[in-house]
Amino acid sequence: MNNLLYKVDDRPPLITTTLLAAQHMLAALGGIIAVPLVVGAILKLPADQVVALVNAALLGSGIVTIIQCKGIGPIGIRLPCVMGTSFAFVGAAISIGFEHGVPGILGSSLAGSVVMIVGSFFMPQIRKLFPHQVTAVVVTMIGLSLVPVAVDWAAGGKGAADYGAPTNLVIALVVLAIVVALVQFGKGIISASAIVIGIAIGYAICLGLGLVDFSSVHRAAVFALPQPLHFGMSFPPSGILAMGLAYIVTMVETTGTFMALGAATETKMRGTLLKRGVLCDGVGSAFASTLGAPPMSTFAQNVGVISLTGVASRHVVALTGLMLALAGLFPVLGAVVVTIPQPVLGGAGLMMFAMILTAGVQMLGKVEHDKRTGLIIAVSIGCGLAVSVRPELLAKLPAFVNEIFGSGISTGAIVAVLLNLVLPNRPVEIHDDEEDVPQPLLVKDLEAV
Repeated sequence: MNNLLYKVDDRPPLITTTLLAAQHMLAALGGIIAVPLVVGAILKLPADQVVALVNAALLGSGIVTIIQCKGIGPIGIRLPCVMGTSFAFVGAAISIGFEHGVPGILGSSLAGSVVMIVGSFFMPQIRKLFPHQVTAVVVTMIGLSLVPVAVDWAAGGKGAADYGAPTNLVIALVVLAIVVALVQFGKGIISASAIVIGIAIGYAICLGLGLVDFSSVHRAAVFALPQPLHFGMSFPPSGILAMGLAYIVTMVETTGTFMALGAATETKMRGTLLKRGVLCDGVGSAFASTLGAPPMSTFAQNVGVISLTGVASRHVVALTGLMLALAGLFPVLGAVVVTIPQPVLGGAGLMMFAMILTAGVQMLGKVEHDKRTGLIIAVSIGCGLAVSVRPELLAKLPAFVNEIFGSGISTGAIVAVLLNLVLPNRPVEIHDDEEDVPQPLLVKDLEAV
């Protein structure tokens, strides 16, 4: 049964498209600018360099989002994907930056992108490593990993002095309640625009309470031209190796995100589609490095927007790409969006990210229930949660181990894939006291039915 309001190739009216595109931008913008801000702060870069990194990240994200949605030849999955700078690269970027500066980060990113570009041509084979039970685990881990992010937003932002303040929690709950009410009882565009309407009302409440900080708007430039190769590039072998490893981890996470996207858009995720999508990630990251931006990857949080609103139009998200590009060219626009208080985003984000978790749980409910599958699901989710809840677990292990298993999504995916390959297919247990039970079947036979 089709539950989508707009399918992948549908073109909603312009006003509707603009509202829906704004929702995706609001969901992604914080994550896009966070990486250059974090890297810049830790490396103690001058303010003008941090601004240049942020602008390049927005511009690069916008252009690559359009390519991913619309496609250019063999590049681009042609599904509603929002691209952005990924935290999977932060550890590698910081370690490279301390020794080789921003030129080393960008050069290593450019050279390392070859790993993803080459890897994309093996996606039809890699797709075979992701049968239904493995895909269900990965989608579930994406949801489990994102929900704590929304909780931190709702509480006021991780590390904030007023973290968990009653005002923050009330604002987040009000926004959440508005989104739920609009999705449940709204019709057409009202239901589809529930997130942006909820955020707008939450923002208005915060304005009335004096909780909106406009200092970033006052400091932002109205217009800024892109500055390709502004920082220069260097190619340290150790940095290229670190970035190459980060790209491998990102390929695993991106594959999981595409699987979740396929479920949300009711698209069968074939190996050829994965190839085009991952190739766009790799080529897009290479392009972003020339702009002076960190590497790109497909954002999982926007899958939640699609699941919640039922809007799967790739043309909507292509407009989101245009908005992001404009935010890179007109920093003041991005600065205005950044003024949205964290609790407002948290209320909407909790709903969006929980929808991804719900999709994962529904997928888990459709797998064959036998001992082997139960072990794969239990162990992989348990390992994924272990590093998500207690990241210090890996603190004393070598850096490359942290790079691979530092994310709950990549850990869950890797463990699920390995267990699916290692655990033998056993006959389904048949008990003598069961009535009308068919003859024993191998699990692989059941999967083929």
